[in-house]
Amino acid sequence: MNPHELPHKVEAPLVSDLLIITGPPGAGKSTVARLVADRFEPSALVLGDAFFGFVARGYIDPWLPESHEQNTVVMRIVARAAAGYADAGYFTVIDGIVSPRWFYAPLRDWLREAGHEVAYAVLRASLPACIARASDRDAHRLADAAVIEQLWHDFADLGDLDRHAIETDGMSAGEAAELLATRLRDGSLTASR
Repeated sequence: MNPHELPHKVEAPLVSDLLIITGPPGAGKSTVARLVADRFEPSALVLGDAFFGFVARGYIDPWLPESHEQNTVVMRIVARAAAGYADAGYFTVIDGIVSPRWFYAPLRDWLREAGHEVAYAVLRASLPACIARASDRDAHRLADAAVIEQLWHDFADLGDLDRHAIETDGMSAGEAAELLATRLRDGSLTASR
């Protein structure tokens, strides 16, 4: 299957109206998020990383420990934007690096407070695959191998959230999108409390 081919539209999931797709840089989040959003009608794709670019002054790279307060502000704004689309009836996909240690629970809770059920999917690939894919990006801040490795480790051991992981090594973007759509329909990606 061509990874950019639009799959057949499917009915919106009954369990969740919002999906967070996350994982380390190079795991395939952006490509898969677009393919998943394209499976639903109507849908919205909220690019979480874009919201960090709106910080005009005082920006701190979000993987640094001192960025926690900034990241909390940005993630709350992402939640409001995503909830706005979901409120309007759009199946909404959030694409971004949503660290399970720091921002999974707050983002999930903010979306639930807004009245939405949330699904959570973590795309994972091997560290060498993530470094190779992310390093191919043109002068992107997240192309630094040390940063990629640091973020990769954030998703390596998910503990209780491991049921949300989808290993993408050896899988095309289209196959990953199909698996995600299936797991959305069966409710196995529904975010736990």
